[in-house]
Amino acid sequence: MRLPSSSSSSSSSSKIDADRGRERRTRTNPGLAFCLLLVCLTSCQTLRHQFIQPSPEWQSRVGQLQYRGPKTSLIGEVLVRYSNRGDFELTFTKGPGVPLLTVRQDEKFVRVSGPLARGSWSGPPNETPARLRGWASLRALLLRAPNEPSVHQTFGSESFTFAF
Repeated sequence: MRLPSSSSSSSSSSKIDADRGRERRTRTNPGLAFCLLLVCLTSCQTLRHQFIQPSPEWQSRVGQLQYRGPKTSLIGEVLVRYSNRGDFELTFTKGPGVPLLTVRQDEKFVRVSGPLARGSWSGPPNETPARLRGWASLRALLLRAPNEPSVHQTFGSESFTFAF
């Protein structure tokens, strides 16, 4: 004759074994999660767009830019550099050491940063936020007019006048 306590002891013993099995599986999950996290973090770095660095073969133009926006009107120095492949960089400053805006762009990607951009934004040109579309449009304008002494463009409520 079996005692009820021995039967419950046997069932609790198998329950403990089952719990131990679950416990073992749980111990391997953090390692697996760490590996997945590591792969995700390192693969994000490879997805980041890398612009080609300016080289001596790039064309450079230095001049002034008059910018007029809905709430801001500024005149400052501008440095425009571009390659024969369409890589583009524009730096707009107010005096030495006071950068206002920088645009880096190629045919697939644009990055705009600085106080006039209200921070930084980067992504495909067709996804440029409305407040930065005028700046992103300057690449096409300036690449079409590489030797013009003055270039003007109005984009929405913004106007850009370059004097080289």
